Amino acid sequence: MYAALAAQKNHMSVYLTAIYMSEKASQEFEEAYLATGKRYDVGKSCVRFKKLADLPLELIGESIASLQVSEFVDRVKDARSVRRS
Repeated sequence: MYAALAAQKNHMSVYLTAIYMSEKASQEFEEAYLATGKRYDVGKSCVRFKKLADLPLELIGESIASLQVSEFVDRVKDARSVRRS
């Protein structure tokens, strides 16, 4: 999963798996998110929100665009090959 949306019982989530594939990307995302002043409510690979206005949409878009799909697929393949060894 590259990116996804989900409606939960009490909130919605946007899943940004790509930014959690690297500690550096995760830290940069957190810093940029906190700089927006919006509530930072995250899980292992998701950002939770109640309404669309709660999200820094530009940052979400930049985060999704920061990793090309082909590179994402390569990283997933590499991770799978390590687990099988």
